Amino acid sequence: MLLLSAAAWVQAAPVVGTVAQLSGPLFVKKADGSVRILGVQSAVEVGDTLSTQGKGYAQVRLKDDSLLTLQPNTAVSVDAFTYEPTLPAGDEVVFSLKQGSLRSDAGSLGKRSPERATLITPAGRIGLQAASVVVQYQPEAAVAMRPSVRLNSLALGLASAARRNDSVVGAFVETVSARYAYRLAAVVAWVESWVGSSFVALTVPGPVSPSTPGLAPGLYVSVIDGAISLSNKGGSQSFTAGQFGFTADVTKPPVVVPANPGLQFTLPPAFSLPTPTVGASAPAKSNTVDCEVR
Repeated sequence: MLLLSAAAWVQAAPVVGTVAQLSGPLFVKKADGSVRILGVQSAVEVGDTLSTQGKGYAQVRLKDDSLLTLQPNTAVSVDAFTYEPTLPAGDEVVFSLKQGSLRSDAGSLGKRSPERATLITPAGRIGLQAASVVVQYQPEAAVAMRPSVRLNSLALGLASAARRNDSVVGAFVETVSARYAYRLAAVVAWVESWVGSSFVALTVPGPVSPSTPGLAPGLYVSVIDGAISLSNKGGSQSFTAGQFGFTADVTKPPVVVPANPGLQFTLPPAFSLPTPTVGASAPAKSNTVDCEVR
């Protein structure tokens, strides 16, 4: 029995953080394939794949005080996390965004070892460094070819063309056109969301996951503070605070876009409240939702 207990202890994945705030269900798929529902103060381990559903939001505080905030219909895995306050040589954090939108706020690890914080996505690898950044991956199969999506794709194309245009006048015209196309796409997206089912959506065959109205397929970044780098087979691009970036897929070079292409990262009102601590008074069920789904 002692040997079996020791073996189980050795095989246990290291705890890297806890669920700090939660609104709606948060599922975790463990390394052994089991699926559980997490609650506030539930542990998060290396190898876990976290996923929010429907209108669910979740925030995870990691051991270095960094924060990972997930929007609805988001899936992200913790591939690696090594942090010891007195051993900076071993610093490493690697996340993988499968789909959806998240915000990453750097902690002690990212600040002292910025080159060792990485987010892997289907369209490229992001060096998170010591930044606060919103990242959204819009799968092609999830995007309906609405007018707003076509307008947004046109704006992205104009913005990319402006960067390559050797003519100052031509680049200026394309940049201005891109800005107006973005604005028009935002208006059309609002109309589409209001009208709802009145629009006919032609979707790409395959599993469909929820998407943001008006956004073309691809990877989007919005840097709130600091700087990041985005690299894929098409090239590499750095982004600083206040900039927005986009790449259509892993083969296309990342580009800076002149305005917000339509990224929306909102949190439920409850997330603005102080995070409850262990032992503090809280709603009866907030810390007890931790079960296994077979």
